[in-house]
Amino acid sequence: MPTWSPDGRRLLFNSNRGTSGTGPLSNLYVKDVTSSTAETPLLISADSKFACDWSRDGRFVLYRSVDPTTGAYDLMAFAADGGSAPFAVARTQYDERDGQFSPDGSTVAFHSDESGRPEIYVQSFPEAGNKIRISPAGGSQPRWRADGGELFYIAADRKLTAVPVTRRADGGVAYGTPAVLFDTRIVAVSGVQRQQYVVTSDGQRFLINTTGDESTTPAITMVLNWRGSSQQ
Repeated sequence: MPTWSPDGRRLLFNSNRGTSGTGPLSNLYVKDVTSSTAETPLLISADSKFACDWSRDGRFVLYRSVDPTTGAYDLMAFAADGGSAPFAVARTQYDERDGQFSPDGSTVAFHSDESGRPEIYVQSFPEAGNKIRISPAGGSQPRWRADGGELFYIAADRKLTAVPVTRRADGGVAYGTPAVLFDTRIVAVSGVQRQQYVVTSDGQRFLINTTGDESTTPAITMVLNWRGSSQQ
């Protein structure tokens, strides 16, 4: 699950190197893609962990890990420069996944199944609090528009949905009514390992990992051992 640093120079990824080779993807490494130097460890610990996001200012990394007591996923964060030990962002008996920093780093959006199904929530960061449920009828895989003016997610019926986000005069944030943008064919909307789409900075175009309909999608045919007419 590679995650780019904000400056696009480094790639954060998971690896089970240093383990028996059969254990979970336990550790986080970072690779400078502009040089030939080897990747370096960023977070080494025994728990299973998966990178989610890197804050826009480069200060924090967000990841999910399995709580050995509950078996549920929690959202954790740590300082990218090693200045702090990992700390909990959202830790309950339920699954918290798909954490994404808002562009200004003041909020984390994620999905949790505490209601009985995955729903989108937002919560202040780094001090946890003011958790607000955003999706009215199921949702997963949140993404922010680059200016923080919209929050996107995949609804339970696989529709890509947008929520307007505005800053109030008192400095607070208001979340509007979710609006459906279009249908998707994303596979396994809930329970996926990470987001299956990205959005351009202006929020107008989307790159989506999807599946085709065999009845309408043209097939690709491969011919082996073919000889051109001049060779016959």
